Amino acid sequence: MAFHAVRFPLDVALGSRGGPERRTDVVTLASGREQRNGRWQHSRRRYNAGYGVKSRADMADVLAFFEERRGRLHGFLWRDGLDYSSGGPVPTALDQPIGTGNGSRTGFQLTKRYGASFDPYFRPITRPVAGSVKVAVAGVEQVSGWSVDVATGVVGFTVPPANGAALTAGFLFDVPVRFDTDRLDVELSSFDGAEAPSIPLVEIIP
Repeated sequence: MAFHAVRFPLDVALGSRGGPERRTDVVTLASGREQRNGRWQHSRRRYNAGYGVKSRADMADVLAFFEERRGRLHGFLWRDGLDYSSGGPVPTALDQPIGTGNGSRTGFQLTKRYGASFDPYFRPITRPVAGSVKVAVAGVEQVSGWSVDVATGVVGFTVPPANGAALTAGFLFDVPVRFDTDRLDVELSSFDGAEAPSIPLVEIIP
């Protein structure tokens, strides 16, 4: 298996359905009270691209993409139309905290924060869009002295940030996914129409 750094057809992706999934065990006690345990540290996203297919041309693009990925074998990039940026449509270097310098550490993982101060969730971002990442140290944007690995989302500094310096970043990102089926069930609904009600995709967790 491999990961192909190519994006699923965007026109189809923007019409899809899906979102994050969690895995929680819930045990109901004799008293009626519950014990709950979250089995996953991170959420996992699932999508159905079938809702985005609007024409025979769309279906042909998806079919070619599916065959090139060999069904479930190879991963690829997916653009979540609702959640693809660290902040607004145009990222800024102050959007998301990614760590605090200690004078020796040089690598910091891109993350996105969900929620407020009560119990926020920090999601690792492993597939930033090349050229979209901006980084700031202690509130000052850095135009050099760092690089980002677009295959892992790790920001590497040439010189370790000073002890106590707050590091922030802004970025666009894709979701690494694979097809969750080895079969496409296509229906030619009209002369220029085609449907595939179920084209399931699942996020690849690093």
